[in-house]
This record gives sequence, structure tokens and C-alpha cells, in this order.
Amino acid sequence: MAAVWAAAFPVVSSLGPHRVWGASACVGYLCAAVAVLSWRSLGRAVSVWIAGIGAVLVPLVVLVLTGGAQSEVGVVERAGLLTVRQGTPYLADPQAVVEVTPYLPGMALFGLPGAVVADGWEPLRYLGDARLWCAAAFLCCLWAAGRVLGGRGTGQLVGAALIASPVVALPLAVSGVDLPLTGLLCLALALAARHRPVAAGLALALACSLKWTAWPALAVVAALLAHRAGFGAALRGTGVAVAGTVLAVLPSALLAPGPLVEQVFAFPTGRGEWETPAASPLPGWLLADLGPFGWYAAMTLLAAGGVAVAVSLWVRPPAGLVPAADRLAVGLCTAFLLAPAGRFGYLALPVLLSVWARLAEAPSRVAPARSRVVAAGSAARPVLVGGDR
Repeated sequence: MAAVWAAAFPVVSSLGPHRVWGASACVGYLCAAVAVLSWRSLGRAVSVWIAGIGAVLVPLVVLVLTGGAQSEVGVVERAGLLTVRQGTPYLADPQAVVEVTPYLPGMALFGLPGAVVADGWEPLRYLGDARLWCAAAFLCCLWAAGRVLGGRGTGQLVGAALIASPVVALPLAVSGVDLPLTGLLCLALALAARHRPVAAGLALALACSLKWTAWPALAVVAALLAHRAGFGAALRGTGVAVAGTVLAVLPSALLAPGPLVEQVFAFPTGRGEWETPAASPLPGWLLADLGPFGWYAAMTLLAAGGVAVAVSLWVRPPAGLVPAADRLAVGLCTAFLLAPAGRFGYLALPVLLSVWARLAEAPSRVAPARSRVVAAGSAARPVLVGGDR
């Protein structure tokens, strides 16, 4: 199925990087399927690594070396360079849509390596590609989330399969800018599920300083913390998240308030000077395309969807990692579907959240047989009190 899906990209996509990924990934997935059918003992492990090479490693290396990428990679790298030069990632007077930076200031961090090596040795410049640092941040967050969950989360093979899957492999190779956001949200949910409100708030602050689409996670994590650790923990986590986000955004808000509002909020919702390229025929976009009335109708439905999700969190707060991830996924899907501008690719984020949460929690639901025997034996031993030893 993954091979068929990847094979469609060279045929239907108008984007060069997508066609490169589709051709490489299709071959990788087909070879992985052959490996599963040929070697029953080692087929799964071999197939996962073959899929990873074909769907992630090869297209990423080819695209980095040839400079092929979606436009947002260049936007992030320019944001890092502008941050070094002027303290804010926003141009005061952009002359084209590619000069607009529709991200919050935290995203410029992934462009800083490119700014450092911009005038350096030619081969070294490849290390400034923002995709490499976005991928590194994503992988580190998934690893940290697994450690927070007790080391029982996605095993090496399962984790590699998740990364090799189209939902991760495609954005990792061609763009990558949404992966750090996704990884930080996974980490925040894992920390909240393990009653660590301050750490969860810090992870949320980092996510919320990248893109404002992460902001719905504040309500979900607060509800999870309140249910698992009490309202005090929820307030601490939310306070840290809000304070951290404000501190990250404040310098740019003071230096360039107009460009920040215009590029980060007006532009992505279709109200900026430049027309956003995010124009997939989703319900919100179809409504907004009808004119001003349609735009207000889409925004009204978007607000109503947000209120509905907020009410559900109050009435029935999530009790664990999987319900919290599902609730956040529902909220994000609602936002992406009803926003006046969006892409089908945005829906990969909520899908990845739900899939990751299930993979992370699955091993911990059923204890190994040996663990159950040891636990039973321990329970059967008499309890010694006082000086009896």
C-alpha cells in the first residue's frame, strides 16, 4: 500500500522534490515487501531498514545535495540568517510570497546552522540544510518521550518503521518543518502523562514558539495534567508554557510587531497582502474561496469546532496518553479542515500523534510473562515487620 501511494507522486505531483521522493520511496517499499516475503526469520527487520533507506536516506541525501526542497526550507534558513543580522526573522517589506515568514520566531533556530556555515567551505554548507536539524530535533524528541515513558515506548524496530512510513518519510525528505513541532507535542504529552507539569510546560513552550497551530495543545495537556495530577499541576504546566512562549516571541513582537502579525497570523489565514500557497481544496478553503462571507463562515465554523473540543475536554478530560493524543488530533484535524487556507499534508501531524501514542503505550499494557510471575511471587511472600529479618 505504501509503495502504491509513493508511486503516485511521480505521476500526479507538480513538485520536483515530491517526485524524487515518490520514485525512491516506491522502490524502497517494494524491496521491503520482497524482503518480508523472502526471509521469514529476519524479514521484518531487514524490510524496515530497506524501507528507511529507500524512503528516507536516499531521497534526503539526493535532495540536500541537489538543493531540492519545498519552499519552506528556504524560508526557515532565511529566517535564521535574518535573526542573526537584525534580531527578528521577519522582513519589514517582503517583495514576494517566498519572502514571507509564516512561522513564530522559534522556527528560526533551525535556520541558524545555515547562517553559521553560509560563507564557509562548500561541502560544509550542506550541513546548514534546515531539514537535517528539523529531523534531528524530531528524533531526539521521540527518543526523550520514550525515555519518559519508562523506556517501554516504541522499540527500535517499531520506531524505525514509524520513521520509514510515508507519514514521516515524505515530510522529512522534502520539508521537515512540521516534524520538530510534532516531536515536541509527543514529548509534552508523554511528560504530562507521567505527572511532570513543569517539563511538559517547557516542551509546550518550545512547540508554541514554532507555530501557532501548536497552541491547541495547551488545553489538551492542561486537561490531562488536571485529571492525572490535579489542578495545581495543570496551572503550573500551563503557566510555564505560556510564559516560555511569551519570552520567545516577545523580542520579535517588540522589534517588528507589524510584520509579525501580518506574516504569522494574517498571511496563513488568507488575509495578508500575499496569497498563501496553502490552497488544498479542504472545506475551509472552499468556503473562503466564495468571498468575504465564505471566509467569515469558515472562521465561524473553526471557532465553533474549537469550542466543541474545549467543552469535551472539560466534560470528559483525557485519562491517559492515547486519549489525550486522540483529542489533540481531533482538534488539529478540525483546525486544518476548517481553516481558510491549508494543505492535505497538514493532516499528517494529527495522524502521527495518534499512531505514535498507540505504539508508545502498547508495550506497557501487557506485562511480560516473567514480570507477572515475579510480581506474583513477590506478592505471595510474607511481610516482615519490626525486627524480624
